[in-house]
Amino acid sequence: MRLAVCVKEVPEASARTRIDPGTLRLDRGGAATLNPFDAHALEEALRIKERTGEGEVVAVMMAPLPAADSLRKALAIGADRAVHVADDALAGSDLVATARTLAKAVEREEPDLILLGQQGGDSDGAVLWSALADLLRLPVVSQAASLELAEGKVAVKRQTEYGYDLIEAPLPCIVAVSDAINEPRYPSLKGIMGAKKKPHETLNAADLGLGADEIGEAGSRTEVYALADPPSRGDSVRIEGDGAAAEKVVEYLTERKLI
Repeated sequence: MRLAVCVKEVPEASARTRIDPGTLRLDRGGAATLNPFDAHALEEALRIKERTGEGEVVAVMMAPLPAADSLRKALAIGADRAVHVADDALAGSDLVATARTLAKAVEREEPDLILLGQQGGDSDGAVLWSALADLLRLPVVSQAASLELAEGKVAVKRQTEYGYDLIEAPLPCIVAVSDAINEPRYPSLKGIMGAKKKPHETLNAADLGLGADEIGEAGSRTEVYALADPPSRGDSVRIEGDGAAAEKVVEYLTERKLI
């Protein structure tokens, strides 16, 4: 069994993020890491391999070349191989262009199961798995809190706001896992050292048969027109916590007949 896990590099949670006013894109020049949501997908793929005693886990990423460090982390955690799609022409790709690229990269692996984290920590879009399923014409299940494989199908316990849905889908299929499905493992020293010897393939858009009009800004369906500060809320009063803050708040609200 071959399991493909789509992973992403995102800014560190502690990093200060901003939109670059020149490109109107997220500035990714700061500290970055493997998307925490994808760590759950990778962990689940490793557990499936361990339960069945066979199989291969392939980590697939679309990102600039420096993101190779995050992909190596996936190898250190336990992935068997890595596929890195890196091409300057991919810059500015929106969800549609990104899904198109990842679909091509995943399709060439012919996986039995494709796993993703529920969302990206930098975007919180939670729709990439659906776009992939549409392009690959595969069944998809989201918000998986647990999953089991048996007799050529996957059985998923899916989280909802009212409880759980129990869903079965034939393989191959796509499953987006929630962060409730497991507790991701950390890379061991042995894993970190071993990651250096594992296959790490780097591809560009041409390798995937993608033209210039299918990727980057040209292949995107969305466009950012402008970036501006939010409108001012008018005059404001700052009240410091000097021991009399509560009284000052009451006085302020009373003057304006708000209480």
